[in-house]
Amino acid sequence: MHDLTTTTRERDKKSAATSARRRDRLASLAPLAGLLVLAIAFVLVGSLRGVNMAYSVQTLVNQSVIIVIIATGAIFIFAMGSFDISLGASTLVAAMTGALAYNATSSIWVLLIVCVITAVVTSLISATLAAVFNLPVFVTTVAMLSVLGAVAVALVQTTGGAQIRIDSSFAREYDTLEMKFLVAGVFILLCFFLFNVTRLGRVEKLIGGNPVTAKLTGLSMKKTAIAAFAIAGLGVGLGAFLTVLRTPTLTTTTATDIGMNVLVAMVFGGMPISGGARTRIYAALIGGLSMALLNQTMTTLLSESSAGNGIAQIVRAILFLVVVWIAVAGHRGRLLPR
Repeated sequence: MHDLTTTTRERDKKSAATSARRRDRLASLAPLAGLLVLAIAFVLVGSLRGVNMAYSVQTLVNQSVIIVIIATGAIFIFAMGSFDISLGASTLVAAMTGALAYNATSSIWVLLIVCVITAVVTSLISATLAAVFNLPVFVTTVAMLSVLGAVAVALVQTTGGAQIRIDSSFAREYDTLEMKFLVAGVFILLCFFLFNVTRLGRVEKLIGGNPVTAKLTGLSMKKTAIAAFAIAGLGVGLGAFLTVLRTPTLTTTTATDIGMNVLVAMVFGGMPISGGARTRIYAALIGGLSMALLNQTMTTLLSESSAGNGIAQIVRAILFLVVVWIAVAGHRGRLLPR
């Protein structure tokens, strides 16, 4: 009788473990499956509506590439369980300083370098303040959000108007799909290497999964945070560079929605907000493309409705909740990741 009870318990444990692995597999494949479904819906709706698919694909790339680049860099921050809500403001300030530098030099290389340096310095300021004053990174980024907003206003005022403008012919010359694919491809490959091959990615996953254990093992959380913010700043700088090419007229409202879009894109891509071992660098790519596909599909589908934008926002919110629900399904009944 005792042997029978033991066998039954072991069988129940194996069954529970199998179910848990199945839920984890479902949660990991859900973002990719969602991307595939959205891609099919995009093609079907576009074909039924008779839209120009080449133009729609170009719009799709324009909507997703900047979010994908910035979100890919931001994953290094989110993997540690931290947040940066100043990404949009940092992108705006970097784009403005780059545009002013271009107007003074007429050099695309100066535009690129100034955008990157400004964004990296801005990110490092947030990380340094958190390290020096021993504050949560989220707190310093909240403060930086206000500071960067004031800096953007000051930069606009240097032109004597309400906007910063560069030569639109220059923007059209370099605002090409080839340029966007080149910038995005190089940066994504760099981040993939750093996150999956080097020690940095493993350390960040450990910190995000269990910061106490990471600290007890002797890992430098401050140095890791600074490295993460530097990489995120590089992504913001490249995103700012493409923003200038795409929007040669910059105002204080430019890029204001990037921070929220990055967060939504990462969740759509299966990124756990708590960070840790389940972090995947490709979440930004999947999420950014999913968001762009959803927005473009809803825009085409509801083009004749006056409430189309509101309906699209509601659909996106519902899908956001569904994705989060699926993502945590594998952890129901078990300990949370953190």
